[in-house]
Amino acid sequence: MKKSYFKSNPDDPPPLRGSVTRNIRFQEVDMLTIVWHGHYIGFFEDVRVAMGSRYDIGYMDFYNQGILAPIKTAHVDYLRPLRFKDNIQIEGMLHYSDAARINSEYVIRDIKGRIAATGYIIQMMLNMEYELFLTQPPFYKAFCDRWKAGQVA
Repeated sequence: MKKSYFKSNPDDPPPLRGSVTRNIRFQEVDMLTIVWHGHYIGFFEDVRVAMGSRYDIGYMDFYNQGILAPIKTAHVDYLRPLRFKDNIQIEGMLHYSDAARINSEYVIRDIKGRIAATGYIIQMMLNMEYELFLTQPPFYKAFCDRWKAGQVA
């Protein structure tokens, strides 16, 4: 990817990364024999869940701390069609933010390494009464402090 969707400050830690590899299933293609556009967000979610598990910031980790993390914005740039049985790699990058939000960016590549799609998702943070956190809740702030100190690998 040429340019990140998110701006970073010089003192921000580098993005956290993860990736998954999977095949396109028959149920994911449309009558044009290409992946239906709505599935790309699900592909992003595949690597989002893997990164959440890797860094202990998955949906249930947030939930167990009384934090909901619904999607505020989802964006996809479609660059090359994917087809049934294609082997794809989905790379995810979590970008640091001082705000009470999760900024994640994605790149989907085909077996030849060609970029098929890029995109990003922004998640906001709510308490269990669906009220917006205006600052990072303690659980996420502690994670971000460790990340910024270079203690998250």
